[in-house]
Amino acid sequence: MLTRLFRMHGLLVASHPWEVIVGTVTLTICMMSMNMFTGNDQICGWNFDCPKTEEQILSSDIIILTITRCIAIVYIYFQFQNLRQLGSKYILGIAGLFTIFSSFVFSTVVIHFLDKELTGLNEALPFFLLLIDLSKACALAKFALSSNSQDEVRENIARGMAVLGPTFTLDAAVECLVIGVGTMSGVRQLEIMCCFGCMSVLANYFVFMTFFPACVSLVLELSRESQEGHPIWQLSHFSRVMEEEEDNKPNPVTQRVKMIMSLGLVMVHAHSRWIAEPSSINTTLGVHQVGMGLNHHSPRRIDPETPLWQFYLARMITMDIEQVICLGLALLLAVKYIFFEQVEMESTLSLKNPISMSPPTLAPRRAPETCCRKEAALPGPVASLQTTAAPTPATKEERDEVIRPLPAPAVQPQPKSLFVLGEEEGESRPQSDQPGLPANPRGLDECLAILKNPELGASFLSDAEVMTLVNSKHIPAYKLEAMMERPERGVAIRRQMISAKLPFPTALSSLPYADYDYSKVMGTCCENVIGYMPVPVGVAGPLHLDGKQFQVPMATTEGCLVASTNRGCRAIALGGGANSRILADSMTRGPVVRLPSACQAAEVKAWLENTDGFQAIKEAFDNTSRFARLQKLLVGLAGRNLYIRFHSRTGDAMGMNMISKGTEKALSRLQQQFPELQVVAVSGNFCTDKKPAAINWIEGRGKSAVCEATIPAKVVREVLKTTTEALVDVNINKNLVGSAMAGSIGGYNAHAANLVAAIYIACGQDPAQSVGSSNCITLMEASGPTGEDLYISCTMPSIELGTVGGGTNLPPQQACLQMLGVQGASQDCPGENARQLARVVCATVLAGELSLMSALAAGHLVKSHMTHNRSKVNLQEAPGTCTQKSS
Repeated sequence: MLTRLFRMHGLLVASHPWEVIVGTVTLTICMMSMNMFTGNDQICGWNFDCPKTEEQILSSDIIILTITRCIAIVYIYFQFQNLRQLGSKYILGIAGLFTIFSSFVFSTVVIHFLDKELTGLNEALPFFLLLIDLSKACALAKFALSSNSQDEVRENIARGMAVLGPTFTLDAAVECLVIGVGTMSGVRQLEIMCCFGCMSVLANYFVFMTFFPACVSLVLELSRESQEGHPIWQLSHFSRVMEEEEDNKPNPVTQRVKMIMSLGLVMVHAHSRWIAEPSSINTTLGVHQVGMGLNHHSPRRIDPETPLWQFYLARMITMDIEQVICLGLALLLAVKYIFFEQVEMESTLSLKNPISMSPPTLAPRRAPETCCRKEAALPGPVASLQTTAAPTPATKEERDEVIRPLPAPAVQPQPKSLFVLGEEEGESRPQSDQPGLPANPRGLDECLAILKNPELGASFLSDAEVMTLVNSKHIPAYKLEAMMERPERGVAIRRQMISAKLPFPTALSSLPYADYDYSKVMGTCCENVIGYMPVPVGVAGPLHLDGKQFQVPMATTEGCLVASTNRGCRAIALGGGANSRILADSMTRGPVVRLPSACQAAEVKAWLENTDGFQAIKEAFDNTSRFARLQKLLVGLAGRNLYIRFHSRTGDAMGMNMISKGTEKALSRLQQQFPELQVVAVSGNFCTDKKPAAINWIEGRGKSAVCEATIPAKVVREVLKTTTEALVDVNINKNLVGSAMAGSIGGYNAHAANLVAAIYIACGQDPAQSVGSSNCITLMEASGPTGEDLYISCTMPSIELGTVGGGTNLPPQQACLQMLGVQGASQDCPGENARQLARVVCATVLAGELSLMSALAAGHLVKSHMTHNRSKVNLQEAPGTCTQKSS
């Protein structure tokens, strides 16, 4: 119930920021202007003489107050220093705004409490700075900053208020009640200090519940609008802040104790202030009567000798020694924070938290000469430190956070070789797991015995000893992953061996290898692994296709490609979406066989094209797989060579291995029918795989797809910045006539290969098959009642892809397939996921064609690439060009 109430409050405040901010500021100003707490408006010392009873001011009081002020200044400095480590200017700005307005509200209350005597702020403000709580305010700001849109900002502020509000309310109540006990002590100075403390807590709570969330919501909304509607505040390392904050909910037992303590303190206050009050009435009256008799000590008005501004300026100039100390400390810390802290913090952020800087993880790297195989030669202190730390290896999070010094600075410093993507220290981790390993490599026979011992194995060998076994051929280099206790260690050892043989030993320093699941790679995707290649992955979309929306992942290093495709997707969406169909679905394999004579080859060709012959081959082919189903045979003859093109469905797999297995079985059946037949090769380039070929363009291979869309004239003008007439003209003369002039095979498009390759790399397909998969013809024509709308279609007869097997088994590639909803095999209809992926590829190609052709028609291509795809240069004065100036 309480959580729901705070959630509603947070949503109300975040949804109406202007009203809350104006109301809060107005209320504060009214408190300053209304004579609620005091009946006079004079200022002591300028136009009003306020005699005070002489009090003995002890030097100890001055020292204690000075120390308190300095501690408050240092405390608030360290709070802001910790906030800067988050790496967000928004967090700093919001925290500063919270502190300033809270101080304003607190000062307003104190001025009224002290009857407009401003000198009391000197004693009051240190207590406020010591009790202000920026952690809750920053936690609420993190909730807001983890949003993608303004609606999410409001919802997340409400959610944060529901999480933080009850705890903050209870803490504020307990603090007020505990500090309030001091106001009943009878010691005047202590009562004043405790009163200041209670005011600090209440002012902090008031601002947190009203002004602060409204201001956060408004600031982020204005930031979004100033950047053309795109959120600029979202931070990757705040993406899980809500889950983390909700996981860190306070202990219920602690909360219950606070509630019981609060009730007890309320009873104490009630007894002291209300029950015991009647006994003190007579005393109060007596004191009042005595006060009436002391009218000659009452304040009196005087004529001011100086203007009001000069009076306050003189007060500020004539400072005591303790005020000089506090002001000097504050200025020193401010200068350090503004001018020096930024450089230190940028250096710390670049090393301390590599996860939030760039994937994959950055970590320190040792130079090849100082790898684990030469750790015995390290200096004594460093070696003893590593030996001591070895029995308790650090966790991954600790390794990410700690930057260890280089053990041997003798190597010539090369900044880029000091750190490596993917935690290069992983090379030395296997030895740290076994602190008992000898410093010097053991003999070959002893190492071989340890390796063959089932109770010991490779984990009891150092990296240097393993390399000795590899060099002596006792461990095959290609089996390092399988023979080590962890595949990653095998990769690390291979990197060390390869690095020593390279022209530049530090060449692999920027190639990551750590924290990767090599079990999915071994025997499936790659051999002799030395790491993995991170490629940027962008997203284009939403792509409206067949009544659905897709966010299309694209792995590319070509600037403008994703942005251009995204523009095409937008134009398609504004035109009502695209529609697609699968025309054919069959992977091919084309072996070459040889007969004794051309006439015998003709007889085999005739038998294969006969119904009985085809059924015999089909039966043998289909028995090799649950999914492989032979559809047809295309037979070509060249002399006594026979080329047989097998067409088969392969389910959701791309199917080259599946169809090759079936082809081999079918050829065995063919040899039974014609014993004199000789199989030259299971692939005779009649497939054709990974090579430009007219047969793929004409007959198709894999999935044959077509996609179409109609773009209204208004969208062509406003989004694509051109006209339908210009687009049709460029398409005819470039994609059709130009490609024919070049003798292109299947290249009647602008850049289909760009889109195909980007999606293939992101989704775990074979990038080499983008050669045949990018066969495409793009057609455009005017349509609509006025002939100003644009009709565009892309026909792609040979899209070779799959959603199971090969690279689709790797987790990052599976994530991209899951984005499209096609990961793995279709449970309802085998092959449907692969066909859906082919439709998405074809539609994405259409979006890319639409945008690029528009840029060409409008003359924007070179300008956009110069802006987004390379550094800006003066094209008119580029070297090697003839310009008017140079001539």
